[in-house]
Amino acid sequence: MTGKKSISVSILLMVLVMLVTPFFARQIDDITCPEALLALLPCLPFLQGTGPPTPPNNCCIGLNNLNQRANTTQIRKDVCNCLKPAASRFKVNPDKSKQLPKLCNIALSVPFDPSVDCNTVQ
Repeated sequence: MTGKKSISVSILLMVLVMLVTPFFARQIDDITCPEALLALLPCLPFLQGTGPPTPPNNCCIGLNNLNQRANTTQIRKDVCNCLKPAASRFKVNPDKSKQLPKLCNIALSVPFDPSVDCNTVQ
């Protein structure tokens, strides 16, 4: 039960931060930062290392949808600039973020890593 409470609190905190932080309100071309973050919300327990050893199906679906919408270099850079601080803020495990695309069978075009240089994203 404690694990479920921890996950619920993490998700609630993520949603609250998105609602009150002006940074998250800016538009990323035709993808808003909140849309990008919400697409990855089901992945958060896996990315933090508090969930199961593999991402849930709804995580992979959200990741795939986000990946398909990030269809230009500028959108990918903007999404990267949205996800990078979120990865740090929500204590995403870099190893888990590197495993995510492979576990979801997706050739990810946008990195989700706190150390990535978003200017190098193509």
